[in-house]
Amino acid sequence: MNDDLLVQRFLRRDESALSTAREAYGRYCFSIAQNVLRNEEDSEEALNEALLAAWNSIPPQEPKNLKTYLGKLIREIAIDRLRKNHAQKRIPRGELLPLDELETLIGENQLEDTLEEAELSRIISGFLRAQKETERNVFIRRYWYYDSIEEICRRYGFGKSKVLMMLKRTRDRLAETLKKEGYFL
Repeated sequence: MNDDLLVQRFLRRDESALSTAREAYGRYCFSIAQNVLRNEEDSEEALNEALLAAWNSIPPQEPKNLKTYLGKLIREIAIDRLRKNHAQKRIPRGELLPLDELETLIGENQLEDTLEEAELSRIISGFLRAQKETERNVFIRRYWYYDSIEEICRRYGFGKSKVLMMLKRTRDRLAETLKKEGYFL
């Protein structure tokens, strides 16, 4: 079923839209949650919460791309759950969330608010389009899909130090771009 028809079922409050969305995008959403949470039970709960959030937000929202919309919902829910799970605990540097790595570019406690701004999204999208394909793909795998460094190494056949250096250099270039555009560190 295509996204337009599925969104129309959500808009009509057809409850079968939930099971169809789970069937179509459940594995995709679960893998995002699993990459963030590293726990099957929490990931399954996050998937259920994301589907409920979609049900509660469509309408008034009318997403053009349901997969992307559900991906955004599941990421937010999984990140919130992980932060709650790790509240009051010190997380070793190697276990930082990818979003925490990016927060150092924009400023602590501002990333979620700032990412919602259309202008910042435009700047980041333009920046990524200008990068070499491999660097762009590695960056997206880390910060959009939340793949671990080890998963990225396996996917592209790179060593850990190469991936870490590639991500650092791309973040540094992004930081320079953000500075030029008025987003200060």
